[in-house]
Amino acid sequence: MIRQLSAEFFGTFWLVFGGCGSAVLAAAFPELGIGFAGVSLAFGLTVLTMAYAVGGISGGHFNPAVTLGLSIAGRAAWKDLVPYWVAQVAGAIVAGAALYAIASGKAGFSAGGFASNGFGDLSPGGYSMHAALLTEVILTAGFLIVILGATAKAAPAGFAPIAIGLALTLIHLISIPVTNTSVNPARSTGVALFAETAATSQLWLFWVAPLAGAAIGALIWKFLLAESEDQAG
Repeated sequence: MIRQLSAEFFGTFWLVFGGCGSAVLAAAFPELGIGFAGVSLAFGLTVLTMAYAVGGISGGHFNPAVTLGLSIAGRAAWKDLVPYWVAQVAGAIVAGAALYAIASGKAGFSAGGFASNGFGDLSPGGYSMHAALLTEVILTAGFLIVILGATAKAAPAGFAPIAIGLALTLIHLISIPVTNTSVNPARSTGVALFAETAATSQLWLFWVAPLAGAAIGALIWKFLLAESEDQAG
């Protein structure tokens, strides 16, 4: 189990450090030109690269919502749920701390939102709580369906990390203006703790919505789509 938990820790660390790091360190400089598209791609690349690197050890969840969804779909053991969550959140917090230590080394540094998620005044586009909730539920559900489909027996072998990474990129392209994109409670927690805004007071939504969305996506797969997988296998 220590190998699996270590893989989840490092994978989640990489996701938060790379994805949020692109927003905090690179997107802050318009002349670099990465913008929303660059940050979206960075998040996708973190999942893609770590899924290939350590996915064979732990399954490459890197996200409490994914672990829940895979458990509901029968792809992960329920006994591993809490240990995986602990490892994922720990990896995210360590990544947030490392990113803060680096970013604060710049003269005049101000953490501000620190790539945290939010709604209302904390939404990049000023979207409401209800819009944020719906966005996070729908996109996390879709993410789980992609994950379950890409890792099904009927799917081409070896390409799952690419599909999953591209799906996460697409999710960010859609939802950065709405919530700054979570679909991952660990990612939200890891940076909210270092933000200078009220991000922690809104953190509940970025646990509730992704977990609910993951459950919905897993149930859609299990009861509507999994039969085709079984037939193909």
